[in-house]
Amino acid sequence: MTQRLILRWIHIVVSIPILGYIYSPFEEIPKYADFVRLVVVPAILLSGLWMWKGHVVRRLISKGAAYTKTRMKESNESIGTY
Repeated sequence: MTQRLILRWIHIVVSIPILGYIYSPFEEIPKYADFVRLVVVPAILLSGLWMWKGHVVRRLISKGAAYTKTRMKESNESIGTY
């Protein structure tokens, strides 16, 4: 719950420069373009994707760790070491 709240606020706060980019005078846009394109948009996308599908990523990571642990145990048993 706390993680989702933090991510939601990050998503909202990082989205604020988009408003400045959209509503700024045309002459000011080149000043913001690189920052918005290279920092703001990826941060918004990552935080939004994590809120949307983060549970799937966490499940895949935990299954991968469990699978690796099982494989290591099997390989150690076949060698005869622990």
